[in-house]
Amino acid sequence: MSKLPTIQKLPSQLITPENFQPYGQVIYASEDGKNFDQEDAQLNLENGIPRFYIMRLQEKGRKFHQITRHVKCTQCLGSVDGKDWLMAVCSANNDINEPVLSELAVFKIPGNCFIKLNLGTWHAGPYFDHDFVDFYNLELSDTNVVDHFTHNFLKSHNLTFEII
Repeated sequence: MSKLPTIQKLPSQLITPENFQPYGQVIYASEDGKNFDQEDAQLNLENGIPRFYIMRLQEKGRKFHQITRHVKCTQCLGSVDGKDWLMAVCSANNDINEPVLSELAVFKIPGNCFIKLNLGTWHAGPYFDHDFVDFYNLELSDTNVVDHFTHNFLKSHNLTFEII
């Protein structure tokens, strides 16, 4: 008989450009005509054909045991209808092939911004308390086929996370 997984509770924190900086960028609305600067998404989409689409996700609770990363492109996500949501992230650490547990963080993201994940940033989510949320998603056309690396904490550490 297998041992029940340990459930580790992860508190969420409200996202700010400063606290999210190790994982990516927070992008807010800016005035039309503003010149490109460091507050704009610093994208890396050079390794393929960019894909911008709207994905509909159904509410799936706040527990997870897998986390994913993309090493060939940055990814941008944002709520279409201004609904708040949650995302678990972990620093890229591209020299190793698994996330560092001590660097796992969860952010509450208001609907008036979107996030850009740095190359290799581990992420789980989006999670939310609504029935469904439509998300803008910018990545490469084949990201989920050729650039989708997943770590399973249940297999490696018998561990599941719950966002609180």
